[in-house]
Order: sequence, then C-alpha cells, then structure tokens
Amino acid sequence: MSAAQETPVPAPTRALLREDRVDYTPTAHSVVLSRHRAARLVLQWGHPALAGDAALLVSELATNALLHGAIRGRLFRVHLSLTATALRIAVSDPRGERLPSIRRPDADGPYGRGLLIVAQLADDWGVEPRTVGKTVYAELAVR
Repeated sequence: MSAAQETPVPAPTRALLREDRVDYTPTAHSVVLSRHRAARLVLQWGHPALAGDAALLVSELATNALLHGAIRGRLFRVHLSLTATALRIAVSDPRGERLPSIRRPDADGPYGRGLLIVAQLADDWGVEPRTVGKTVYAELAVR
C-alpha cells in the first residue's frame, strides 16, 4: 500500500461530502486491506447499512484489478467518494485494453462471478477509460 488520502469536503461548497483514495500494490493482501478500509470508512462516514455492501464491492473490484489489470511494478487505486445521494467505489488499474464484462461462470468453477455480484448489488456500475488503464466503478444509493 502506498499513498493514502482522506479528505472531508464541506457540503455547502460541493456535492462531494467525503472522499478517500489509496494506491495499493497488486497483491492479495491489498484486497483484504482495501476491503477493511472501505468498511471502516463507510461506518465512520455515518452509513453503517452500506458498510458490508461497500466492502464486498471493493473486494470484487480490487480482485478483478489484481487478476485482470495488474502490471508488474504498477499500483491499483481504490477511490471512495460520498455525496448526499450515492457512495461511489472506483478501482483503477493500468490495463485499459482488458475491459471487464459479465460472463456466465462454469457451475463448478471458482471464478467468474465477481461482476455478477457487482451488477446485482450495485445500483449502477460501469467502466471508464483513462489515459493509461481503466476505472471500474460501482455506486450504492444513499437512502
């Protein structure tokens, strides 16, 4: 894990209420760290009902970045942002040519269910290209 940044933003000046960005090394341990951090922050930000779903979404998106978007020596980023209406979870990786898509997993296979979980759990999700790499995001409505 490298640079971490948590920035509270005053609500009257911008729609963004809270934000957190952390760059992680592409290892399985980073997925665990990012999941725990997301759950803790969402709780601290006053949305305990979203903490479990946020942790699961971070875990799925970070795992995809690790398995399909990692390049040796390059980090992946987990970016959480909270507005009055949504919690956005975005995971960026350096492999822009490998775009995610929902697929039907083998019934007995251990892989292939991550984006199915994301699509079912999130109110919205998608992929955004970057100059280098891509960002896969999921949003949860704040109720």
